[in-house]
Amino acid sequence: MRVRFVWPGKTKSPGIRACQEFYAARIRPFAGCEIIETRAARGVPEKAAARILSLEAAGIEKSLLGGYIICLLDRGKEMTSREFSNLLSAREREPGRPLTFVAGGFLGLADRIVARSDVRLSLSRMTFSHELIRIMLLEQVYRALTINRGLHYAK
Repeated sequence: MRVRFVWPGKTKSPGIRACQEFYAARIRPFAGCEIIETRAARGVPEKAAARILSLEAAGIEKSLLGGYIICLLDRGKEMTSREFSNLLSAREREPGRPLTFVAGGFLGLADRIVARSDVRLSLSRMTFSHELIRIMLLEQVYRALTINRGLHYAK
């Protein structure tokens, strides 16, 4: 199985970036793992939200081709870790398309990206920073992969 994580902009916080790399390294023995940091909309005032979302969507779209797309949204479906592991397990049985997780920037995702998704997923009803969500997503993918292989993972 190949897993791609796509989001706009580089992770700025060194601590969060280190955690991101920690979990990506833990995923790699189980699945091909690629983190794709697309171009973020820089220099555009926040009041031009539609323009920011459109610019970020243009970069994200290039990484979606051929993938089974799971978009992270606050209004997406919530799952337990076991349910999430079952979703990944089902995707492993159909290896033709890479599993592509898409997390938005501070404004979320453009509607045209969400419309292309196969699954809309929420990690929580709470609001978290877009950088923190990256770690949470990576950790949950790692957890799901260990569940699917019957390995012990600390709770």
